[in-house]
Amino acid sequence: MGELLGVAVLGAGHMGADHIRRLDRVVSGARVAAVADPDTARAEAALGGIGGASVHGEAEAALAAPGVDAVLIASPGPAHEEALLAAFARGLPVLCEKPMVPDPAGALRVVEAEARLGRRLAQIGFMRRYDTGYLRLKALLDGGELGRPLMLHCTHRNVSSPPHFTSAMLINSSVSHEIDAARWLLGQELTAVTVLRPASSARSPEGLADPQFVLFETERGALVDVEVFVNCGFGYQVRCEAVGETGSARIGDDHGMLVTARGRAHEEVPQDYLVRFADAYDREVQSWVDATRGGRVTGPGAWDGYAASVVAEAGVRSLESGGRVPVALAPRPGLYGPGGR
Repeated sequence: MGELLGVAVLGAGHMGADHIRRLDRVVSGARVAAVADPDTARAEAALGGIGGASVHGEAEAALAAPGVDAVLIASPGPAHEEALLAAFARGLPVLCEKPMVPDPAGALRVVEAEARLGRRLAQIGFMRRYDTGYLRLKALLDGGELGRPLMLHCTHRNVSSPPHFTSAMLINSSVSHEIDAARWLLGQELTAVTVLRPASSARSPEGLADPQFVLFETERGALVDVEVFVNCGFGYQVRCEAVGETGSARIGDDHGMLVTARGRAHEEVPQDYLVRFADAYDREVQSWVDATRGGRVTGPGAWDGYAASVVAEAGVRSLESGGRVPVALAPRPGLYGPGGR
């Protein structure tokens, strides 16, 4: 436990650069050993002079770099499968940002590859499980204080969407967080998805179906609804209300700093997910580092990543067809235990 965990970070974009900063300045017990990005100049900039870390244009080279004990994958989703399988081949523990793999077939290949190893190596970056509000809500539900859970009402709003964002990405990128949070909070698999399309906002890019209203059904009869609106214009908001037979509880109403000036008082609304969930990201990565240094894997695993991909694909099909789409999961390998969670 005395040695620092040498981490190879794959991807030096917005998320990867933030994780590099976090590993260097916030998290204890780890160091950045290597960074890989096709744009090596961007990787150098993300390192910002951190000593002892090598820069590579390809993920495989970073995994093979001296001093690498574990991998943090923050590259675009389509690159995740290859990186995960390469890490498995080297026996390296992995923290992989969501989506684990965007398409269910690829996600299932990752699950099957890890199952063949006979031990877990992957933790998937569903960081809401580490957010204080979500942790309190989970404890409340598990403790039975709200009675049997009947509904979750969720809100997911972004200031604006990036230029490459598509209507399907509202489901498989944005709502993927709600998919995992619902499975985790309720301890149930999601069994069907219906996506409704209200009139698109005038703020949304032409051709983008935004906002959307998503309805999930669960295996024990609960319902989960999600309003996803990625061009709301005013801030980044994530809320969740659990309604049970004997009570309800809501998280996400807290805002940023209260500013009083020039005869007015106003509350700041976070503009970015890295601000809203900064503490959750810190807690997630610290937990991963601590577990990895102790030879353990905790947190959401490959089965959770696979389930999220399958549900998201069903959601995209519902978006396209306008109808209810059932969710069909493959048999769960014994490695992941009851519920896979």
